Amino acid sequence: MEQSNYSVYADFILLGLFSNARFPWLLFALILLVFVTSIASNVVKIILIHIDSRLHTPMYFLLSQLSLRDILYISTIVPKMLVDQVMSQRAISFAGCTAQHFLYLTLAGAEFFLLGLMSCDRYVAICNPLHYPDLMSRKICWLIVAAAWLGGSIDGFLLTPVTMQFPFCASREINHFFCEVPALLKLSCTDTSAYETAMYVCCIMMLLIPFSVISGSYTRILITVYRMSEAEGRGKAVATCSSHMVVVSLFYGAAMYTYVLPHSYHTPEQDKAVSAFYTILTPMLNPLIYSLRNKDVTGALQKVVGRCVSSGKVTTF
Repeated sequence: MEQSNYSVYADFILLGLFSNARFPWLLFALILLVFVTSIASNVVKIILIHIDSRLHTPMYFLLSQLSLRDILYISTIVPKMLVDQVMSQRAISFAGCTAQHFLYLTLAGAEFFLLGLMSCDRYVAICNPLHYPDLMSRKICWLIVAAAWLGGSIDGFLLTPVTMQFPFCASREINHFFCEVPALLKLSCTDTSAYETAMYVCCIMMLLIPFSVISGSYTRILITVYRMSEAEGRGKAVATCSSHMVVVSLFYGAAMYTYVLPHSYHTPEQDKAVSAFYTILTPMLNPLIYSLRNKDVTGALQKVVGRCVSSGKVTTF
């Protein structure tokens, strides 16, 4: 009876992360904690970059844009998953699934390109420091942001209509916690092999182009750092670049597993685990990775906290 109601009032059923969990409410509490931490840490980072003049540089401007994408990215998927668990429902309409699919592809694609272009900023800062103000002007930074959004939007506009036009005449149960392409294609009753091949090539290009930019930039950076005579400058350059490389490795590695590795090498449960990593955990880890080892950000945070404490004492007296 419940299955019949779902088929009448909804186009798809998301089986989610909680269906096979031994302790679903413990998992719910953990995901809620990660979500709140992710939103709070990214918002705090954006505010710090905005109010502290020492952080008004191209690198921190791009980091604030990365935080904005992480907020939108995790908000596209996690809130519905948590609400569905509380309301004991798993239905998602065809329109809702399409919207989620488009936003996910657009935001993920934009983050791929932004991470690639951010390596150019590090390359210019370390390899051409004298020309940095001119090569990374405010206008160039906005062009980088626009290019990242454009690349992600093209991905969303190309893949979403094609994916959603397939007849889904098999079971309407999506063995996933959101409308991701591989899980959706398994429901189609037509041959999707040609589209999967085209999507595979598209994903390779989307990963290969930014990854090539990152590899080229960091090869030149390593050569420049190796030639540096000052230990302090070398340490600062390595610390800045290592944070970016950790984020790139986490995000690109998970995406390559999902979209590049043949499906025969991973199960639906493994797909859900990896997807949970880069859609739920990565947005929380990014601000922590960039901030914990960054003296400028931690200094700005201490400054703001100090002001709040001081104003609180003044108000009390």
